[in-house]
Amino acid sequence: MALTLDHIVIAVKDLEQTVADYRALGFNVLQGGDHPGRPTYNALVVFADGSYFELIAWRSPSPGERWWELLNAHGDGIVDFALLPPDTASTVAGAKDRGLAYSGPHDGGRVRPDGERLQWQTARPPSNDLPFLCGDQTPRALRVPEGDARVHPNGARGVTSLALAVKDLDASLAHYRALLGEVQSANVSAPFLQPGTGARVGTVTLGRSTLVLTQAGPLPGTAGHTASAQLGTRGEGPYALVLATEGNAPATPTAARTHGAAIEFAVA
Repeated sequence: MALTLDHIVIAVKDLEQTVADYRALGFNVLQGGDHPGRPTYNALVVFADGSYFELIAWRSPSPGERWWELLNAHGDGIVDFALLPPDTASTVAGAKDRGLAYSGPHDGGRVRPDGERLQWQTARPPSNDLPFLCGDQTPRALRVPEGDARVHPNGARGVTSLALAVKDLDASLAHYRALLGEVQSANVSAPFLQPGTGARVGTVTLGRSTLVLTQAGPLPGTAGHTASAQLGTRGEGPYALVLATEGNAPATPTAARTHGAAIEFAVA
């Protein structure tokens, strides 16, 4: 089983307001619950392709936690993303054999509003150009609801692409090849120069979703310039995404309405 996109983490200061704003944008937002042992709670936007947004907030400060530090320093926005492994421990071991040292597995979980307790294992990457891993111990459908929960009034169906800013594109693409292994590494492109932007780009195909890794370029108003701004503030990692949608694509929402997440829609 191949690694696929699991979820994108959007850290926010006011979860209730964020839920209201996302619902106003036509998303079906579900209450997620609390994380035992942590001051965090969340809400979910789940898509038909199985990926989802995690809208996460803190009930109290959490100094030293990277997501909270990014939120505290730079405000609401995308702070991370996760891939779904077939088995967390074996995926970590395979990556280690190929020279990529993930930490874990680490036990985690959440208590839903209905009292259902979910359990999973995560693994953390050695650098922020890479995703963390999140593998379920309880049935995934408990964590990522199915059926009508995945239907959105705005027609959103799933994540077409996720943009990441990276410092060294060649090193990052090598990291992804080591993470994905021999079979899936064929889905990692060679680096190329993006015309008209001055940026070097590489892609990683994960099922229906594509990661677009951009090494900063100097030209204003381009993807390379946006990646450069990301590196200068939040550092390496995800900063923008495109959602596939049915019917007419909604207008691009402002960052204020999406709480810092740069979201575009494209007709599938």
